[in-house]
This record gives sequence, C-alpha cells and structure tokens, in this order.
Amino acid sequence: MLAWPAAPLPRIDQPSGPGVPERLRVFDTASRCLREVGPATGTAGLYVCGITPYDATHLGHAFTYLTFDLLNRTWRDLGLDVRYAQNITDVDDPLLERAEATGRDWVELASEQVELFRTDMASLRVLPPDHYVAATEAIDLVTEAIASLRDKGLVYQVADDDYPDWYFRTALAPGFGDVAHLNREQEIAEFAAKGGDPERPGKQDALDSLVWRLERPGEPAWESPLGKGRPGWHIECMAIAERYLGETFSVQGGGRDLAFPHHEMCGALGAAATHKPFADAYVHVGMVGLDGEKMSKSKGNLELVSRLRSQGHRPAEIRLALLAHHYRDDWEWFVTDMDAAGKRAHAWRSAFSAEAGTPAEPVVDGLRRALRNDLDAPRALAEVDEWSSATLAGDGTDPDAPRRLADAVDALLGVRFG
Repeated sequence: MLAWPAAPLPRIDQPSGPGVPERLRVFDTASRCLREVGPATGTAGLYVCGITPYDATHLGHAFTYLTFDLLNRTWRDLGLDVRYAQNITDVDDPLLERAEATGRDWVELASEQVELFRTDMASLRVLPPDHYVAATEAIDLVTEAIASLRDKGLVYQVADDDYPDWYFRTALAPGFGDVAHLNREQEIAEFAAKGGDPERPGKQDALDSLVWRLERPGEPAWESPLGKGRPGWHIECMAIAERYLGETFSVQGGGRDLAFPHHEMCGALGAAATHKPFADAYVHVGMVGLDGEKMSKSKGNLELVSRLRSQGHRPAEIRLALLAHHYRDDWEWFVTDMDAAGKRAHAWRSAFSAEAGTPAEPVVDGLRRALRNDLDAPRALAEVDEWSSATLAGDGTDPDAPRRLADAVDALLGVRFG
C-alpha cells in the first residue's frame, strides 16, 4: 500500500561540535534503561505499529508517530540509512464491529480512514515508512510464518469442534516476559483487558495468543493451508517486520499500552521463529489524556488532528504543540496548548524571516544534543526559543543564521513554515 508523500529533508552542512553525542540514546522498556539504538554506521531498522483504521487520527496517535519521526530524523542526521516499516491492521474485530454498527462496508471504512491518516501524517510532515503494509496484503507472509512455527511445534489448534483456531505456545518462547516485566497475574489481566482471551476453553495456556482465526459466518476470510480464516494481530506485525526489516532490527516502537501484550507477543513470536532477538530495543510513548482519561477510540474522548486542521490551526502549530511534551511523559491535552504553540510559531517565523540572527552553530549543536539524549523535544524547542528571542531583540549580526537555523529545525524537528 502507498504511504504518504515525503516532505523534502534539508541537509545540515554543519558538523557536530564538542560534547554532542555521536549516537542516539533512548529508553528501552526491555532493559529498563537508556541505551544507544541503531548502529554506529550502516542501516537502522524501525518498526512502528500502525493504525486499526476505524476512526480518525487522534492526538495520541499523532504523538506516537511524531516521536518516531524524531527518532528517524535523528538517525538520518547521524548519517544512518533508515529502513522503516509500518503496518495497517485493516481487518480486525474493532474495525468489523464499527462497520456493522454504522452500516458501512468494512473495506470502504478502512480505506476512508487510511486515506485520512495519510493526509494527517503528510500535513504534519512525518517522514513516511519505506514499507507501509496492510494486513490484507500480508496474508501469505502470515501463513508462511505460522507454517514455520507449526513445523517447530510452536503452534497448535485449540480444542474446539466448531472453530479450532490456531494458537502460539507462549510457554515455549525464549525470553517471554522480558519486554514488559509483568508477573503472570498482571500478564493475564493485561491480556484480557486488551483483546486477549485467557479464559477460552481448550487453550493449553491462558497466555497463548491467537495467530489464525478460522472463518465465522459473515466475517472476511482468506484461503490458506491452515484453513480459511484471517490473521491474529501479533503475528501480523511479526511477519511484516521480519519480511521487510530482517530477523533482528533496531527498534520496535509504539504507545506504552502496546508493551504488553502486543510487543511482548511480537518479540516472542520472532525469537521463537528465528532463535534471535526480534528487536534490539523496545521504545514506548506516554499516553495522552483528555477530560481526565487516556485519549482512546473506545472511550470516545478524542481530539483529532483533522478537526484541529479544519478549525484553521496550521499543521506546524499542531506539531509544535505535541513536541512540547517529552515522549515518555503522560500528559493531558488542553485547548490552551494550541495558543502556546501559536505564539511560539509566530516568534520562530518572525525570527527565521529576520535579516540577521545570532549564530546558528551553537543552536544546531543544542538541538542535536537534546534529541540524541532521549529525544528531548522540549529542550530542543527551548533552544530555538532562546535563539528567536535574541534574534528578535536585534542581537544578531549573521545574515545567514536565520536560513541555516530554519533548515536545521525542519530537518531535526520537522517544523517548517510556509
């Protein structure tokens, strides 16, 4: 499936100064510490879990994809090639349920929402993935992965005369539990709360995860050697990541609510299939709240990127409002966030248009230092704020500084006015 158009990415011709880290460090959920991610040279692999397209892009989604856009941009600024893959779960229970509830065809609903997501991401200048793969495009990848696991004795059909679905034996997976670090009671509770079925009769273990759901009346299904059916969620991401990024890649990312069971299961499936670590690091983004609760489609307490745009807010300002928060923090969205972002955007735009500015070099170093140290976007914004204030105060004498800093802000923060 086509992603969205890529915005031009300016090159920064300034080498990093003293004290700027030579590698990117972020917090890895699995090791529970800050770690360097991506190789020193060569290609970094990034997999970010995509949307289930049954509703528009809310700010929790946008915050996640902007976070990994910063990571992508920082890797590229370090001179790495980046191979980025993202899925679309365009066949799943929430989508089918929404289609039935609204009297829509599920294919049309998914297509409409994917296109809206593309539009939102393009407007926010998020760099597109190299491989943007729908679950419905990956049926063969999934069934091949399951067949390989079956040959190793790692999947089985549940004891159910009507629907003997295929499940993964998590107890046999090396390192299962090493991502989220939950005890078994917590794992079962999280599994049940997030779409799992720990109490299903006939399973060998409560935490075994569905990999192939056999056809039910009225549901979409595909022919396969496993029986006519459709893929489970965790195997979908594992199969796509392995196909396009290789057996082990640099970072699997998403919202913190995906650490368990989704990323735990993806990692277990990948390790079981290849006997290698699935991802070098697991990076998770904090939750965005509205009206005192996590912003969620199921709760309906959403602020949408498309709604903000329709209200006349410029995408650069929406991006600035989101970047004002550190990616690991939980935070709550307020209408006043856009007011603050608008004031910041006005100051930056004015400074970038000035005839001269204070030197750009220290600010570019400050941006790199902030982003390479755990993607500290608020610190990066503060660096540009300080430069803008000094430039607008008339302290600058370098006629090239405004252009150079505007390009650096575009390349590293993805913010461009015009």
